[in-house]
Amino acid sequence: MKAASDIAFTPAVKQQQSARGSRTAYARMEARGGWNSEVTDELREFLAEIDTAFLATASADGQPYVQHRGGPKGFIRAIDEQRIAFVDYSGNRQYISTGNLAENDKVCMILIDFATQRRVKVWGTARMIDLPNDQRICEITVSAWDVNCPKHINPEGALPTEDR
Repeated sequence: MKAASDIAFTPAVKQQQSARGSRTAYARMEARGGWNSEVTDELREFLAEIDTAFLATASADGQPYVQHRGGPKGFIRAIDEQRIAFVDYSGNRQYISTGNLAENDKVCMILIDFATQRRVKVWGTARMIDLPNDQRICEITVSAWDVNCPKHINPEGALPTEDR
């Protein structure tokens, strides 16, 4: 059985890890079960506290795009053990993420809680579900997720500009 981390640790990545001395540590992590592939209580609790995320999509030909997603704390919610979702609030009406998902459903998200310096990465597939009034729900089927190193997260990133 493949480890959930194989979604990011492709053969080329593993080759780089080997060349740069980190592959042994990641191989041990994978032998212990690797990353989570289901929505756990730990992820649910984290989702309840965040108000900031970044959603990465790519077009059919691989052109990447990253877009900020935000809302009140808990705006991203677990639906069940495999899916999370959020309301895709209308913004500048470019629809780049929506268009990309129409032709390539793979996504990656970085979820950040600046105040507690916590960060989680989520990989999966997504679809947009249309709602009335030109809004959508972005539903993500989680393939893998991992708590990311808190190093270099500025806790003041959560403060309004006038408070900095």
